[in-house]
Amino acid sequence: MTVAGILLAAGGGSRLGQPKALVEFDGQTLAERGVALLANGGAGPVLVVSGAVPVSVAGARTVHNPDWRTGMGSSLAAGLRALGAGRDSAGPDGAGPDSAGRDSAVEEIGAAVIALADQPLVGAESVRRLIAAYRDGAPVAVAAYDGQPRNPVLIARGHWPAVLEMATGDTGARPFLRAHPDLVTLVECADTGRPDDIDTEADLARVRKDRSGKS
Repeated sequence: MTVAGILLAAGGGSRLGQPKALVEFDGQTLAERGVALLANGGAGPVLVVSGAVPVSVAGARTVHNPDWRTGMGSSLAAGLRALGAGRDSAGPDGAGPDSAGRDSAVEEIGAAVIALADQPLVGAESVRRLIAAYRDGAPVAVAAYDGQPRNPVLIARGHWPAVLEMATGDTGARPFLRAHPDLVTLVECADTGRPDDIDTEADLARVRKDRSGKS
């Protein structure tokens, strides 16, 4: 079974003053960087959930979330539904030249890694470790940094309906994870990158400075 990738990139970036998906960072937009994170980590196919602005990234399929203003939960739901229902729920953004082939591929997806576009310092190795944990039998794997659960998160397909029921507002998968701690395997990733969020101009400046200091 393959492991898909979902990049949540729908937000308008109200505190940042611009949609995060299109912010330039290290020669790429945050959306491009997030797609590379998932693909380089071994996830595929990769979906980008857009909202505030159109987003198109080579090598990824875009799924538009018309309810993006309600928060991350609706974007997560849009991504999972697109993976679970294939052609019938994809809509115009998801339509491709080989719909029958995509349906077959969707049936082979056993889990999805969910990442956020506004965490550009997360490393691809974290995705590889989550997928390895899934291959070893973990139904839910969460990247941890010094023992603290953050992102990305992998969720096996059998739990997607439960995630959908609980994904509301800006909480994403958090309610599901808190309700089912017995399912969660924490995967230490502090040596692979950092989950710093970019919410404001100050955050962006700090993360850019930290990045340039390491190069």
